[in-house]
Amino acid sequence: MKFSKSVLLGSLWLATALSTQAASDVPIKIGEINSYSTIPQFTLPYRQGWQLAVEEVNAAGGLLGRKVEVIARDDVGKPEEALRHAIELTSREKVDVLAGGFLSNVGLALSDFAQKNKRVYIASEPLTDALVWEKGNRYTFRVRPSTYMQAAMLVEEAAKMPAKRWATIAPNYEYGQSAVESFKELLKAKRPDVTFVGEQWPAQGKLEAGTTLQATMQSKPDAIFNVTFGADLAKLVREGNQRGIFPKTPVVSLLSGEPEYLDVLKDETPKGWIVTGYPWDQIDSTEHASFAANYYRRFKEYPKVGSVVGYSTMQAIFAGIKKANSTDNEKLVTALRGVKFTTPFGPAEFRAIDQQSTMGAYVGKLALRGNKGTMVNWRYADGKAYLPSDAYVKARRPAEAMK
Repeated sequence: MKFSKSVLLGSLWLATALSTQAASDVPIKIGEINSYSTIPQFTLPYRQGWQLAVEEVNAAGGLLGRKVEVIARDDVGKPEEALRHAIELTSREKVDVLAGGFLSNVGLALSDFAQKNKRVYIASEPLTDALVWEKGNRYTFRVRPSTYMQAAMLVEEAAKMPAKRWATIAPNYEYGQSAVESFKELLKAKRPDVTFVGEQWPAQGKLEAGTTLQATMQSKPDAIFNVTFGADLAKLVREGNQRGIFPKTPVVSLLSGEPEYLDVLKDETPKGWIVTGYPWDQIDSTEHASFAANYYRRFKEYPKVGSVVGYSTMQAIFAGIKKANSTDNEKLVTALRGVKFTTPFGPAEFRAIDQQSTMGAYVGKLALRGNKGTMVNWRYADGKAYLPSDAYVKARRPAEAMK
């Protein structure tokens, strides 16, 4: 049987068209792993943030002519659960990219999985410096400013204080240890006359506020550096207020100006604490105004830091895929290094040397407005200004991670 040239060409065109259509019907899949049930005050707004980003990109036509789908899993705050989900998402669900993580030990477990399996992992929230330095790898990128960056922002203010004797209170796991190490290193560099006279390391989620504060004050500190968050922060503040420790003893505190925590503290918010946080109702930039309005329209509530991080994480992934014009993970690594992406805080990028984003944070003081806590005298600290030198990174990051 003979076929004309036009029939053969037509068949070839039809096969190509069907193949293209089939490819466009397959969504780009992002596997999202987070502590949704154990830390809901952060992760539920976080989920809403990434949902908004995905809805917006799909309404605009998707990426590479394909819709974006996020498959979310709850790690219940346990590294072993996160790893189980990572295996399932990559092997069964065939996701193109992994994202998420809240606790630093979970983030490190996912990062290790990413390295061993050569899968891109966009760490959204884990803050430990080890994630991009000592234990960094070429497949892991981080969105939020690290413990080093946020400690550097706070040290700028702490160094101006007359306090010479400092005590620290931090959860006894990767995040707390990293934050205290960075704060001590940076403050001593600016103020050689400072000494650290006491350290308290309560187990995360199990802080005994009375015991911790009693031990802290026995060292007679001039000021305290606090790293506790969530329920532990609420217990610490309540006990400190009742004992008259706050606001008498100055405190510099990581993350405590975030609405996730201020909403819980309410009128117990300790006045005068120097914090990193998010004065969402006072930011008037174009990027933030648009994000906040869209977020409120969709969810009927104001955004939290989690909302911003969830939204920004997806924007980073979208920018990387667009730049790579592919979901191939090796091409994505190359594209993500140096990629610029948008956040409600303004433009950011992943710097190539350590794959840390330049996203910043707000620094200010806590105050009461009515019966709610808020931030005053705040400023935006651009993350780019608080990243260490290339030489500092090269001394800590594995050479293989920079190839």
